[in-house]
Amino acid sequence: MGTRIGYAVGAFDLFHVGHLNLLRHAKQHCDILIAGVVSDEMLRQVKGIEPVIPTSERAEIVKHISFVDDVYVETTPSKMDSWRDVHFTHFFKGDDWRGTDKGLRLEREFAEVGVEVVYFPYTAHTSSSSLRRALDAITAGANAPAVAATR
Repeated sequence: MGTRIGYAVGAFDLFHVGHLNLLRHAKQHCDILIAGVVSDEMLRQVKGIEPVIPTSERAEIVKHISFVDDVYVETTPSKMDSWRDVHFTHFFKGDDWRGTDKGLRLEREFAEVGVEVVYFPYTAHTSSSSLRRALDAITAGANAPAVAATR
């Protein structure tokens, strides 16, 4: 068997334990792990979200995680473009993608070029979306008018 090159992609914005779990599990299933960091432009275009941490900083953070051997910044929405640049043999994703239209499409596309899609348990108790909601609530509270104290 040849070298197993793994690819785990994410925004990795508001880095949390779910991101760490994905990278840790991925490294256990490959010889070389490349982390794909979705660029600011792609987050805006594909997900319609404004990143909190800029691409270069997210890439730097992920690059220094001990499980990660290299980082690739995704600048197009196509995972096949990433595959052509990186030449990975295994694609790792949270199991929240399993059975979805996106997940099934990726499985078909990657099967054509010999890439195995491997799903890991999604860390349900934390997500970037829930962290964004918490930050929005904190920000809204900080911007609320002060209520005069009564004695």
